[in-house]
Amino acid sequence: MTTARPSLDPELRELLADMPLMSELSPEVLAQVRPLSSMPVEPLLEGRAVDRREVTVASPDGTPIPLSVFSPANSDRTAAAPCVYWMHGGGMVMGDRFSQIDIPLEWLDEFGAVVVCVEYRLAPESTGTIPVDDCYRGLLWIADHAAELGIDPARIIVAGASAGGGLAAGVTLLARDLGTPTIAAQVLIGPMLDHRNTTTSSLQYSNGPGVWTREMNGFGWHCLLGDLTDDEVPAYVSPALADDLAGLPTTYIDTGSAEVFRDEDTEYATRIWAAGGQAELHVWAGGFHGFDALYPQAHISATARRTRTDWLARLLPTNPAA
Repeated sequence: MTTARPSLDPELRELLADMPLMSELSPEVLAQVRPLSSMPVEPLLEGRAVDRREVTVASPDGTPIPLSVFSPANSDRTAAAPCVYWMHGGGMVMGDRFSQIDIPLEWLDEFGAVVVCVEYRLAPESTGTIPVDDCYRGLLWIADHAAELGIDPARIIVAGASAGGGLAAGVTLLARDLGTPTIAAQVLIGPMLDHRNTTTSSLQYSNGPGVWTREMNGFGWHCLLGDLTDDEVPAYVSPALADDLAGLPTTYIDTGSAEVFRDEDTEYATRIWAAGGQAELHVWAGGFHGFDALYPQAHISATARRTRTDWLARLLPTNPAA
């Protein structure tokens, strides 16, 4: 197979030149980078009229799972608000509930949405279905407390980036199969959907440094799945394995042309269409994995983020007081 790759967006290439890149992850490297993957949320809240609440929900094994709830402060809203339930990225092995939260906070600003983010447990300490089960429990809590949160239970948006996008897809499959709760839409940003790691785009982005390489992706999946065989991996953990994508809520998927997840994300959208569902797919030419979160000031990033928000505007009221 050719090793040729789609070229990077020129502005992104220039920005990326100043970023230290890796080819692989290891337990030793993970221990070093994990602390750097957790960012304080307080700077993002400065200047925003936001009320913050911290709660915990019980996981299936009884472990407390933290949730943070961000609501518009001093809202004169007369109708129930939409809710964005956010799952962070980090390859299943790093990050915290505030990672990339600037993305859904923009939707709090734009739509008056209540944003809830979940501290799901990370691999390799927690494996198999534990992270997706943690996230699903958070979703159940949101639905059960809709009136208390001031949200419309019919307008819960499940969203996430990278590993969080994969978890959002898994949670949506769980909710469909278990019949509860209702999800209005899912927003999957560069989602990590397929543990097999064998697509053309996976192979293109291997054997060299990058933001997220095939080797790093394999490490993240191995931490989560251990020695499970393909036949033993649940589709809720690796959503690309789902036999049937019918009955899913309307879906937004975006990815970059220059990243590992390009082909699995494109295929997921294609399979939703084939099952009679509705999906909007954007493949941003020259975008590497997580480009819009790492460099939101770049023109392509601003366009990607605005396009995502414009899509949500078709589903949600643009006036937070509506």
